[in-house]
Amino acid sequence: MEVEMTIRGLMLDPVTNMPIIVLKDVAGDAVLPIWVGAYEANAIALEMEKVNTPRPMTHDLIKNVLTGLETQVHKVVVTELREDTFYAVIWLERGGEVISIDSRPSDALALALRVDCPIFVDDGVLKSSKQAANVSDRLSADELRKWLEGLNDEDLGRYKM
Repeated sequence: MEVEMTIRGLMLDPVTNMPIIVLKDVAGDAVLPIWVGAYEANAIALEMEKVNTPRPMTHDLIKNVLTGLETQVHKVVVTELREDTFYAVIWLERGGEVISIDSRPSDALALALRVDCPIFVDDGVLKSSKQAANVSDRLSADELRKWLEGLNDEDLGRYKM
């Protein structure tokens, strides 16, 4: 089963100083933090803040290519969490044919923002991430979840590139 999510915000991990994309369940309270690289976070931050760049960035180029090929992005899905690595799939349609494309979650999310398509996370990923966080040497899952859920819009806006 897939759970529809939205990008709640982008922030820095207080422990590692790595960027985190915070996904939140549309219909519930589930929160999924996904650690990403600085360049990927920048691509997402630019779109979230509606910053226009003088030339197309990579995800803008992908959007333009898909539009030129008359291909629609139906959804992106974070499909798997394996060995602390998230996996995603971009679902496209062109001429009635449905195509799935393997992707890093950060790229799928950056594209989803640009084409305004829904974002989903496989229910198993949400369960796996809770279990993985429980055995992690970082913050416990409960501590991190409470900290993330306690953030307000001002806190989430503090991410600077």
